[in-house]
Amino acid sequence: MSLALSRSTFLLVFSALSLCAHGQTASTGSREAYPAKPVRVVVAFAVGGFADSVARLVGVRLSERLGQPVVVDNRGGAGGNIGSRIVAGAAPDGYTLLVNTAAISINASLYKNPGFDIYRDFVPVALTGSTPGLFAVHASNSAQTLQDLIRPAKGRNITYATAGVGSSSHLAGDYLLRSLAGLNATHVPYQGGGPAVAAALANQVEVLSLSMPPVVPHVKAGRLKALAISSLTRVAPLPDVPTVTEAGFPGFEERSWVGYFAPAKTPAAIVNKLNAEINPILGVPDVRSRLDAMGLETRPGSPEAFAAYLKSEVAKWAKIIRTTGITAD
Repeated sequence: MSLALSRSTFLLVFSALSLCAHGQTASTGSREAYPAKPVRVVVAFAVGGFADSVARLVGVRLSERLGQPVVVDNRGGAGGNIGSRIVAGAAPDGYTLLVNTAAISINASLYKNPGFDIYRDFVPVALTGSTPGLFAVHASNSAQTLQDLIRPAKGRNITYATAGVGSSSHLAGDYLLRSLAGLNATHVPYQGGGPAVAAALANQVEVLSLSMPPVVPHVKAGRLKALAISSLTRVAPLPDVPTVTEAGFPGFEERSWVGYFAPAKTPAAIVNKLNAEINPILGVPDVRSRLDAMGLETRPGSPEAFAAYLKSEVAKWAKIIRTTGITAD
């Protein structure tokens, strides 16, 4: 009996250890196999905008590198907050990612409660790059320069379209047209750059204040006319377009950026893997040429570097929001 019990005990212990070892192997294998299914990339803005253009261009290559479909899901609205909320509540397993712009750093101060906490609910994955904004008008507009637009607009109302309330293009447009130029300018917000561009193409608004990527193709095609760029120096994609400084407003600069985020508590191994897959894509010749043509200055780096940049952006926009008094609530 004693011997039989010992044998039974041994078999039970051996079985338990085997199951435990098998479980550890499966778990390790699962981690090493990431991703084992399609990855959903929630873009916080509408189709055709800055974030969408970058997400789709990078997404094609990311799918190839990961060996799984990368599905872009546009969830625009509330200045990017709707898409951000979706990802903030998603499982931290690397299968739901967020693509957002500088708007997410702006909204941390613009809204009393955006529905998420930028530090508590997300982990930065990769910063793809940044781009200045453009001030453009319909091709039929008689203005050839920014001052041509401003001078006759004194004393009357002027409308300007942006990617949404609290977007960097909104803050830039308000600061330039209202604060600096002294115009009676009415903000017309859209749910992303795509709809804002469509409104400008339809001549439904007088001015378009937006980041470069969704605007440049229409400028080159002659459908829109770029009056000024919000960088300190001219840019290669539109070398003939003067800066806002050249137009008479020294030191004016506004840049937006596009970055990937994952839900908080996503394993570091997955975050680092995604970062390591996204960064090389930015240097692939055909990808780089298309990003350059859109005016996006690539900025590959580590998740930690992106986190530090994000912190500085939150502080910068908080100061600007306090100065302008703009609020979304």
